[in-house]
Amino acid sequence: MILVTGAAGGQQGSTGRLVTELLLERGEEVRAFVRADDERAAELRKLGAEVVVGDLREISAVRPAMRGVTRAFFTYPVTAGLLDATAAFAAAARQEGVERVVEVSQLDAQPEAGTPRMRRHWLSEEVFDWAGVGAVHLRAAVFFENLAVVAAAAGRLALPLGPPATRIPLIAAADVAAVGAGLLLDPAPADPVCLLTGQMSTAGEAAQALGVEYADLPPEEWEAGAMDVYGDPYAVEHLTHLWAIFRAIGAGDHPLYRVTDTIERHGGRPPMTLREFAAGWNRPFHDNIAP
Repeated sequence: MILVTGAAGGQQGSTGRLVTELLLERGEEVRAFVRADDERAAELRKLGAEVVVGDLREISAVRPAMRGVTRAFFTYPVTAGLLDATAAFAAAARQEGVERVVEVSQLDAQPEAGTPRMRRHWLSEEVFDWAGVGAVHLRAAVFFENLAVVAAAAGRLALPLGPPATRIPLIAAADVAAVGAGLLLDPAPADPVCLLTGQMSTAGEAAQALGVEYADLPPEEWEAGAMDVYGDPYAVEHLTHLWAIFRAIGAGDHPLYRVTDTIERHGGRPPMTLREFAAGWNRPFHDNIAP
């Protein structure tokens, strides 16, 4: 039995939903942890998943969901509660003797990282390591979906990134999910940290791939309007800091600005490009973003 959090999906990549589908397609037993028993949960049941409903931050909900589980996938949206959810999940996994937890982190998770969210992710990684549950940390670059949300909301890639030559490390959520599913099913030992970047792109190239124009917004203007797009202060906080980091690096280089072979090695395919991602959307952006 494999437990998957975030299985209902959402607008920030839906890696939990994608992992659930991949595992079910391969005939695995999947317990899907969701926040609400809605139409998305009903769809998961139709696909063959066992659905459990609860708050991932509550140990009273997580412990029963973890019973009988051998491996688990942990992802948490960019909102409040990451460390509460991590602690509950890690404690329950340790008690149950789970042999591997694959968890979605961020590319520059470290104590000195430039965003509070990245620093929290580093703490989350530490908690999973202390729990002794065979944790594998997927340190992922910026999801294509993050850029698509902006393009959908504004009709252009309007971000405070500076000139069009500013570089951004990117990845498809589908590739993160493919690596996650591969590691959950692989019996071999795994590196505890997997760096996941599928494509390096400039802001201008990213806009072209999405079929929109790029516009450099003043940081204060972007932050003022971001709540209307994301509706969550934690997401706005993280992204405001993240765009500032890329803006400061600009067209320069960074040690993490490298496309990695992890996607093909564990996901079984070359990384998706942003153009391929955009071409796969047959309807307007706003119709393709999951609620």
